[in-house]
Amino acid sequence: MSRKNKKAPWDEEEEIIWVSKSEMKRDMEELQKIGEALVELTPNALAKVPLDDEMMAAIKDAQRFSKEARRRQLQFIGKQMRHMDLEPIQAALDKLNNKHSQHTVALKKLEIKRDKLIENGDSMLNAIMVDHPDADRQHLRQLMRQAAKEKAQEKPGKAYREIFQCLKALYLAD
Repeated sequence: MSRKNKKAPWDEEEEIIWVSKSEMKRDMEELQKIGEALVELTPNALAKVPLDDEMMAAIKDAQRFSKEARRRQLQFIGKQMRHMDLEPIQAALDKLNNKHSQHTVALKKLEIKRDKLIENGDSMLNAIMVDHPDADRQHLRQLMRQAAKEKAQEKPGKAYREIFQCLKALYLAD
C-alpha cells in the first residue's frame, strides 16, 4: 500500500502559522484604536503624522461624522491601516503623547518652584534672578508677601496663582 504523500511524516514542510479569529479581531480593534487616536488629533498635530492622502481624507471624514457613521468610518480606517506600515504612524503618535507628558512635568516643576519661592523667600528669589536676570524682582517679592499673607488669612490664593503665571512666562520664554 503506497502513501499519497511521498514525504515521511518527520520531513519538514512549510510552517503554517494559524491565526485564530479572536486574534484577528484583537488586531483589528488595535488598528481601530490607533485610527481613533488619529481622529482625535487636532489638524496641526495630524499634519505631523506621516499619512497618505487617502487616509488623511478618511480621518477628516471621521472627524465630521458622529455616532454610527463615525463608528463605521473608524472600522474603515482600521481596515485601510492593515495595508500600511504602522511603525512611523505609531512613532509619531508616541512623540505627540510624550510632548504632552513633558509639558505636564515642566508645569509640575514650576509649581514646586513656586512653593519653594513662597517658603524660602529671598534665597529662592536670588536663584530665579540668576537664571532670569530680566525678571521683575520687585513684583515677584511683592507677590511672595501677598501669597504668604493670603495663606495666613486663609483667603483664596490670587497672588499664589499669579506667581505661577509669572514663573511660567519666564521659563517658557527660554
